[in-house]
Amino acid sequence: MVYTQLTTSPAIIQFCRSLGGNGLHIGILGALPTGMLFIQFLSALLANHIQHRRWVWFVASCIQRVLYVPMALAPLVWPHVSGAVWVWTLLAVMALEQGLLHFSTPLWLSWMGDYLPHEGLNKFWGVRQVWMQWLAAFSLLGGSLLLLKSGLAIGPAFLLLASVAAVFGIADLLFFLKIEEPPAKRDPNPQMFKVLKQPFQHRDFRRFILFTSFWHVAAMVGAPFISLYLLDYIGMSLFSVMTIWTASWVGGALFSRKIGAWAEEYGHRPILIISTALKPLNMLALLLIPRDPTIAMCVLVPVFMFDQVLNAGIAIANNGFMIKNSPAQNRTMFIASGTALAGLVGGITSVAAGYGLNSMSGWTFHMFNTDYVNYHALFAISFALRVASAVLAPWLREPSAHNVKDVLTQLVGVMPWRVLRFPVGLELSPRPQKRYVISMNSHTHLAKSVPHHPLADSISKPSKEKQPMVVSS
Repeated sequence: MVYTQLTTSPAIIQFCRSLGGNGLHIGILGALPTGMLFIQFLSALLANHIQHRRWVWFVASCIQRVLYVPMALAPLVWPHVSGAVWVWTLLAVMALEQGLLHFSTPLWLSWMGDYLPHEGLNKFWGVRQVWMQWLAAFSLLGGSLLLLKSGLAIGPAFLLLASVAAVFGIADLLFFLKIEEPPAKRDPNPQMFKVLKQPFQHRDFRRFILFTSFWHVAAMVGAPFISLYLLDYIGMSLFSVMTIWTASWVGGALFSRKIGAWAEEYGHRPILIISTALKPLNMLALLLIPRDPTIAMCVLVPVFMFDQVLNAGIAIANNGFMIKNSPAQNRTMFIASGTALAGLVGGITSVAAGYGLNSMSGWTFHMFNTDYVNYHALFAISFALRVASAVLAPWLREPSAHNVKDVLTQLVGVMPWRVLRFPVGLELSPRPQKRYVISMNSHTHLAKSVPHHPLADSISKPSKEKQPMVVSS
């Protein structure tokens, strides 16, 4: 997580801009982390022909986590080379780095799927997410303080960030050398087209793939350009932008453990639906904030903290859904299908949005005493698509999951329309239970169903002579 934050923070956007990058280049940068997800299909095909995944994953990951160091060093060593050359070199390096990342990810998730117990899996992901997000916050805070206090130009500063990231990235991999790896459960007849089509033949998993694909389109219209918008249009410093993202990770860390417990108790579907329904809020905030760095920061810090809570919910629910709903024999392909297709369409969307942002440069629309520019157009489209995603989310299927309304009742405590039907303080439980009171006298055994309320025990208690048997339904 330290490696990821230091290499994909707003610093890389500023580094790209210092080399001469524009909106199109930033769109491609934003597209590559998801656009290269199609590499996971190659990894999944390989996984059905090997018994042990550890060393393939380890070698690919080691190469991946040192690539940014020579890239950051090269413009300093050869300063007379055109900036355009370095911009496209940066994009090529990032494409290779993200390709290796996504090649290794299904191998790692498949390994963890065989290693970890499925009972309580979401609680595990929740605890893991807590530590990931705290470390993300501290990493970004350290990076932003380095940029603020060192006085280094963005080129040398990014080289330093990339070097520290590489050290932490390799250290992370070394921990896994001690972790047990159960032999992979391979498909006994791993024909390529058979392996590829299995996830799409599974009805519930097919719906999951289609939903996540649409969601990535909705998200990637606007998400890759948030930092650029704050740096370029709002006029924030790089330190301020990195501080906002630091605060957002703190928000996710505070609630990830609880979200993992909720996903384990209620299922993945309601967590995905609730998180998706609230995700348009950050686009709305970006549309409404004034062009004032101080006010924008005050508004966006709490908004982004809450948004990261939703991101944590989506991440935990997605991981849990993919692992629990994929067969052991072809788990790697199911995981790849659950992320790669969505990432591919999201990457294409980001590139198209970046092209549109660059083409609309200089466009202005005035309404309600406010000027709206090309960034606002992308955020408005993303907002509308996110709302559409929230409408589509209930289409997901997970037979073992709880109903969303029931989950909200448990989380909120009581629905507003039910409060109106009872005096304040009377309705204490989320749902009234029925108790079956069986009279144990010597003449008859009559079972009668009566509504029970927590206050009823203090109002009317049975006599000691005839103590009833109480059975909760």
